[in-house]
Amino acid sequence: MQLDRYDQHILEALQDDGRISNQDLADRIGLSPSPCLRRVRTLEEAGIIAGYHAVLDAKKLGLTLMALIHISMDRHTPARFANFEKKISEIPSILECLLITGQDADYQLKVVVQDMDAYQELLLNKITRIEGVTGVHSSFVLRRVVDKMSLPLEIK
Repeated sequence: MQLDRYDQHILEALQDDGRISNQDLADRIGLSPSPCLRRVRTLEEAGIIAGYHAVLDAKKLGLTLMALIHISMDRHTPARFANFEKKISEIPSILECLLITGQDADYQLKVVVQDMDAYQELLLNKITRIEGVTGVHSSFVLRRVVDKMSLPLEIK
C-alpha cells in the first residue's frame, strides 16, 4: 500500500493519541470526517494499524524492576528455538523477546517484575528451566532515557 501525506499524518496523529475522535483527527490533518474515517479503516484493513492499546504505568502497578536478559542456547536448531520461544511467550513478565546476532547470546529479553525477589523467582524457576538455556546474563535498567512506541514516518 502506497501511503500519501494524509495517510502519514493520520498515522502520526494516531500514534500520538489513539483515542482521538474522528472529527478531531479530520480537523488536525485537513480532511472532512468521512474521507478521514475511510482512510483509517483502509489502514486498519491493510494491517498498517495493527491495534490500539492503553499504555500503563509499571511503577504505579508495583512493577519497579526492569531487566534485560541475554540468553545463550546450547544448540541452534529450529526445534530448540521454537520450544524456547513458545515457553518464553507464556511468561507474563516478559515484555519483549528478540532473537539477536552480534552478541554472545541468542536472545535478548526485556522483563519487568516487582522486585529482586520476583526477578530471582522468574530467572531461577522459569527461564533457566527451559530446555536448552545454557547461559544467562542480566543487566538492570537504571533509567529509561528514550522510551518511544511511535514508529518514525517520513512525511513527503
